[in-house]
Amino acid sequence: MTNGPEPGEGGDDFEEIALFTPQPVSLDGDTPFDQADIDALLGFGSASPAKPKSGLRAVIESNVISHERLPMLEVVCERMVRSFATSMRNLTSDAIDVTLDEVTSVRFGEFMNRVPLPAMIGVFNVQEWENYGIAIVDSNLIYAVVDALLGGRKGNSPLRIEGRAFTTIETKLVSRMVQLALDDLANAFEAIEPVKMELKRIETSPRFAAIAGPSNIAAVATFSVDMEGRGGRFTVLLPYATIEPVRGRLLQRFMGEKLGRDRMWEAHMASELWQTEITMDVVLGQRQMRLHDVSNLAVGQTIRLDRGPDDTLEVHCGGVPLGHAHIGQRRSNMAVRMVTDIARENGK
Repeated sequence: MTNGPEPGEGGDDFEEIALFTPQPVSLDGDTPFDQADIDALLGFGSASPAKPKSGLRAVIESNVISHERLPMLEVVCERMVRSFATSMRNLTSDAIDVTLDEVTSVRFGEFMNRVPLPAMIGVFNVQEWENYGIAIVDSNLIYAVVDALLGGRKGNSPLRIEGRAFTTIETKLVSRMVQLALDDLANAFEAIEPVKMELKRIETSPRFAAIAGPSNIAAVATFSVDMEGRGGRFTVLLPYATIEPVRGRLLQRFMGEKLGRDRMWEAHMASELWQTEITMDVVLGQRQMRLHDVSNLAVGQTIRLDRGPDDTLEVHCGGVPLGHAHIGQRRSNMAVRMVTDIARENGK
């Protein structure tokens, strides 16, 4: 038996080892699935950074936000448009046209990096949800509102002075408009859940209005305000963490009926209930008897009850105890006078 050469004695062990070569894998028995196809699926097929990513790598590193659509939030914003237009007309005495541009979802950090400056960023608090939101007014709308409130001529574009900060008067005037918009938005949310939105402060730098993490998802509603040739954009941002208490209701679909409760129908039903006639029973007393004795009752026979003339009697409606009352006579009619309040829960 001949032994192979010892290591280091004139032979390279690695030349005698056959390396394993991966064979194409067939998924369906006909089409081979080789390494190139695997690289293409995983997005490793190209080393050029200019070529768009593909495969699973494109999905993982995509900036596209996968989120649930909130149909009722769009309905809330549509309701806000009508009331906000009326509020702006009362504030500026101009013909105001407010339209809803879009309702979308973005990452908070990405949105704040794209805010066109100069702008006023109002941070507001939603007390019932114990969280915050942002209202952004762009410079065109700022100067248009200030010009309208200070008596500028209609139809003329307001003069913009570049390179200066907003004055205290401008900030106060725009704050009034922002609070009006928040009040209208709160009224639009009333059918879903009554809330109160209060403007806390006005910022001019996005980094001082960081109410959420950069990667947090937020719902953004953008409105356009036209004031007879002048105007701009108004944006409301609500982080998903803020609207989480009502997220289930915002996921409901709007099928054409009136949003939430119908106040007019509710008032009509309440008024009709007050006029509803009901039958009330006064229990004079109770006594247990055998069925044999009941079957032998005759006309004129007396049944003794364990009640005195001054004892209170139970008042029932539909077999449900409501309270206690005294029995008496009024205008030749039998009457009862309540001595306890009407029970509301479980007869208590």
